[in-house]
Amino acid sequence: MWTDKQRGIRVSRKELLCKNSCGYYGNPAWQGFCSKCWREKARPAAASRQDARPSNDGTPLTFSKFEEKKSTEKGRRINTMRRLFWGSPSPPKPQESSERHANVLKPYQSLEPGDFTGFLKILKSPSSQRLQSRCTAFLNTMEAYHDLPVPKQSDLVQDFFQSFAEYFSSFPEAQVTQIMEHVEKLIMTRLHKWVFCHDSCDDEQKDLALQRRIRSLNWITPQMLSVPFPDKKTAVSGDPFLSAITAIIEMDAKRAPQDKLACVSKCSQHVFEALSTSNSEPANADDFLSALVYVVLKANPPRLHSNMQYVIRFGLPHSLMAGESGYYFTNLSCAVAFIEKLDGPALNLSPAEFEGYMLRQRAPSEGKRQQVASDTQHLFEELQGRQEKLDQGMDALNVQLQTWVAAVHSQLDEATAQFALVQKEMAAQGDLSQVSSSHDASPQEDDADESVLVLTDPHAGTQDTDC
Repeated sequence: MWTDKQRGIRVSRKELLCKNSCGYYGNPAWQGFCSKCWREKARPAAASRQDARPSNDGTPLTFSKFEEKKSTEKGRRINTMRRLFWGSPSPPKPQESSERHANVLKPYQSLEPGDFTGFLKILKSPSSQRLQSRCTAFLNTMEAYHDLPVPKQSDLVQDFFQSFAEYFSSFPEAQVTQIMEHVEKLIMTRLHKWVFCHDSCDDEQKDLALQRRIRSLNWITPQMLSVPFPDKKTAVSGDPFLSAITAIIEMDAKRAPQDKLACVSKCSQHVFEALSTSNSEPANADDFLSALVYVVLKANPPRLHSNMQYVIRFGLPHSLMAGESGYYFTNLSCAVAFIEKLDGPALNLSPAEFEGYMLRQRAPSEGKRQQVASDTQHLFEELQGRQEKLDQGMDALNVQLQTWVAAVHSQLDEATAQFALVQKEMAAQGDLSQVSSSHDASPQEDDADESVLVLTDPHAGTQDTDC
């Protein structure tokens, strides 16, 4: 019954798009809408709830009064943003000439993509003093009113981004996007400690609930999610998704929304790389989403819900609604939603089997155990073969060493014998020299004796005299 069902996660690209059919990516946090459509949908709803309250005289507001109140609310929001930007109840009159405006914007035109340090240098230059004052005033105001509810803080930040981007309306869209990424990094790096995981929301409780949920699902194997893993013929050491797991964990250490999105993109790219090594065919969207679910389950990233909500609330809309980063973040949101609603049929398991796994009453399937045992046996045989080759090499080395030692001993014995023979010859030569020296000395002694006898014989002189 359960084996006939298709495993894996099946989400079409159409399901990732906004429900309003605007062409941008939606998000489960926005009930399937993109950020733009969600704000347009949420703000009128909030205004209608306020206007549904009875007036002071007990009669409900008419349509004309509703429009009047809506215009008043809009004007109040504009004045609030102006006070944030300019530090005064009313903005100063625009006195900046077109030539001066062009001179202010000129340094930004030569700004390289990703050069945040260069952006800060330009912003601190005297020509950009007005823009720098706007950023400083906004930051000081946001820090002073950090107790505002998170939705209100999000609206103020997004309105500031939109107002700042209008200053560069003469630039190409791609260049405005690059500049606004620098502005986002400048603003949100400073506001991170005030708005991340705010006390006015339940992000911390949801983080703990999601962490417990992921921990309870740590028994899920890649095979249950239909994640293609490398076969034995592919030379892969360790988990091929380790780089993706590391990248998604690093997201919590970043402070700017774009840096957190960069971690999500990096994680997704590593997932595609791991899938390419596991399968000869290109990875499709279903394989990617299944692998991303596996990566999230293995990583259990810290404060995942808070990090995603932080990006949603304070990130630039274009980063989430379109492009590569928007696609990857939407898939991450779908992966988290899938984990929160995960049940037995999604893993090709019966409700009883799923409950047994959740209660730790069941272990991985017999097939999985056999696969693990087979892999272990294969690894053991490979290590055993290497050990045998190593032993054979050691034996050959020992034989060579013994042969060399025997040759050395033989040469030493031969040298010792030769040395002894030389010593004997030298000793023999020494004895002969002593004998010859004694023999040469004896005639001289006889002559000496005879001379002595002649000199001492009394008759010798008489005979000589007579003669």
